[in-house]
Amino acid sequence: MKTQKRLLPIFLVVCTFAFAQIPLEVQNNIKQRVDSEKHVGIVVGFLHDGEETYFSYGKTTLKEGTDLNEKSVFEIGSISKVFTTILLSDQVLKGTMALDDPIAKYLPDGVKAPEHNGKVITLKDLATHTSGLPRMPDNFRPIDRNNPFLGYEKEQIYEFLTAYELSRDIGVTYEYSNFGIGLLGHLLELQSGKTYEDLVKERIASTYDMSDTGISFTEAMEAQLAKGHAYGSEVSNWDITGLAGAGAIRSTASDMLKFIAANIGEADSPIAKAMKFSHKAAFKNEDTNFEIGLGWHYANDGNIVWHNGGTGGYRSFAGFNSDNNTGVVVLTNTNESADDIGLHLLNSSNNLSNAEPRAEQPEVEVASAIFETYEGTYEFAPTFSIEITREENQLFAQATAQPKFPVYPSAEDSFFLKVVEANVVFNKDDSGKVVSLTLNQNGQSPKGQKVK
Repeated sequence: MKTQKRLLPIFLVVCTFAFAQIPLEVQNNIKQRVDSEKHVGIVVGFLHDGEETYFSYGKTTLKEGTDLNEKSVFEIGSISKVFTTILLSDQVLKGTMALDDPIAKYLPDGVKAPEHNGKVITLKDLATHTSGLPRMPDNFRPIDRNNPFLGYEKEQIYEFLTAYELSRDIGVTYEYSNFGIGLLGHLLELQSGKTYEDLVKERIASTYDMSDTGISFTEAMEAQLAKGHAYGSEVSNWDITGLAGAGAIRSTASDMLKFIAANIGEADSPIAKAMKFSHKAAFKNEDTNFEIGLGWHYANDGNIVWHNGGTGGYRSFAGFNSDNNTGVVVLTNTNESADDIGLHLLNSSNNLSNAEPRAEQPEVEVASAIFETYEGTYEFAPTFSIEITREENQLFAQATAQPKFPVYPSAEDSFFLKVVEANVVFNKDDSGKVVSLTLNQNGQSPKGQKVK
């Protein structure tokens, strides 16, 4: 994405065994994405029949960054969720927890777990996103727009749980819930008396020599950090503590490929059975032909087992195909999905996306006096809003956990972003007062109400 002129990154390939394992078309696609500034950098780890190959292209940061490699540290976001469900599976196989245990069994006294139509939420419901709990809690109001999970701790978790009323039956409908898996991670903490990070390190990271995998930065991780970017600007790392099980882990392509190898079954360990257990279908909807494991999703009729992730400036993908003994990790320090790379490497029938840069739109002139009426905060959900500000004759938009970007007029009430294919439309009431903003992006048009 073209936001500023810069030198093209140096081409770096790190390969341990057979370089040819990563097809040339994939390498070229990655190079195009970075060269066109759609991505700052991408690292791919590829595993086939026990042989590892890495392909890295791009920089740790736009400004004076170093070359990425398989030891570069990224936030893996929601891939953390399958670490959480593997930890749960481990406890289930040990007999210390059961999938049908109600979550109330592990909550402190005085904290009420919501129920619906005589049913209670179980650990399995959390692990399969069928609890009826929302994607995010309605008391999630970031104190720092650039680091939105900061300050959301167990007190807020308990407050939300106690007050929340479920609107649907439990265990019937899949609805992806960051809160639900984050809560599951916290219940594992309560059951074990250990922090979520300690559980991840003790049961998984240390078992597979994943020394650069954790939540808190070690000196080595800090030195190897690939800085996150959104729409061409560097953004803050996210500190997720209360809901750590939903997306707090940081790791490298090297460590994550060890994790995927273990899930495929190429490495035996005390937790290997728990990994296999987590892959099995745990919820099925016959009407929609949908299945999910404990946290893991399926693609290509179930041949591919995968999960992806994203935080403010990162996107990640991890998956494997047991049919052809193949595993893939894709990490990018840009808030631009690279899932298609991983899915294509696991099964070539999955297409790679277009790596070409976006075409720019023409601007029109709009009287600057009208800009003042557009300034304010537009709330789309308790967890997401867009703030519109003005600096002289330029409007800026800043979404929750994103940097501030200029927006340019295509009409008096419609403005577009140059860094991404999106535009915003200001909506007025009958009196001409601006009351809401419509965001048009990715085929969707949510509306945010002006709250201030």
